[in-house]
Amino acid sequence: MSFLKKLFGGGGSGGGTSEPTAEAEDYKGCRITPTPIAEGSTYRVCAMIEKDVDGETKQHKLVRADTLQDRDEAEAACIRKAKQVIDEQGDRLFE
Repeated sequence: MSFLKKLFGGGGSGGGTSEPTAEAEDYKGCRITPTPIAEGSTYRVCAMIEKDVDGETKQHKLVRADTLQDRDEAEAACIRKAKQVIDEQGDRLFE
């Protein structure tokens, strides 16, 4: 039964934590916090992008299919991908 739980995502260890460990980086008025998701021995690219608009903090969670073996490399990729999305979409990201 344990095998089936792991296969279909039912609990177990090592699945899907995305706790921020790196500091947020400011870019074009946005705060990017890398939050790579641990998936076994790899990390999925994930970041929280925030921007203050009219006194309200807007958020966008960026999740990509890219996975990397090293957490530091994953955090750097999170920042790169978030910057790319900000450049491409601008404020539409928060609509």
